[in-house]
Amino acid sequence: MDKQIFGQVDQYISDLLLPPDPVLDDTLKSIENAGLPAISVSPVQGRFLQLMVLLTGARRILELGTLGGYSTICLARALTEKGRLISLELDPRCAEVARGNINKAGLGAKVEIRVGKALDLLPGILASNEGPFDLIFIDADKPPYAEYFDYAVKLSRPGTLIICDNVIREGKVLDPRCEDELVQGVQRFNKALARDHRVTATLFQTIGAKEHDGMALAVVK
Repeated sequence: MDKQIFGQVDQYISDLLLPPDPVLDDTLKSIENAGLPAISVSPVQGRFLQLMVLLTGARRILELGTLGGYSTICLARALTEKGRLISLELDPRCAEVARGNINKAGLGAKVEIRVGKALDLLPGILASNEGPFDLIFIDADKPPYAEYFDYAVKLSRPGTLIICDNVIREGKVLDPRCEDELVQGVQRFNKALARDHRVTATLFQTIGAKEHDGMALAVVK
């Protein structure tokens, strides 16, 4: 199948179900203007995340990987007035851009961005009993995905939904000899997920504007 159709169908879905959104459009422009990588979730994926918040009734969300705040805005928009979201971001420049976008979206009171390595920040969140979180979205650097997920489960309650992005990598996960550290990271995560009896989980493929990839969905038992 011609890959061009993936983007065309994504655009069809967006035109059909997603009304014009100047806030998210401006967020993407700010990411481009700041020279940040164009790796935000697509509009259709953003709506999926928003629906997951609504379906779970999540009031406390933890996000790993803020970038320019696109997915953060999608998640936080579905929170109730008293809902809160903590997002962890390694790059101070990304955090600065994201804070600007989140404030422009009117969500500054609901969202807190913490800057630093997630593996340095997560132990403190666990020790200070800031959980449990109702929904956790992992979309950060891939090599430590398995460790991120382990912390996510520890910061959860029964019924918490954990979503992990980019776990298929255009099918490269099928290649046991792949030397790409991003692929190796999700391969290790996928295997760990299959052995993790603390959750009920699945992987599913995604195609669209972001071409061929996938997400993991896990519900904590």
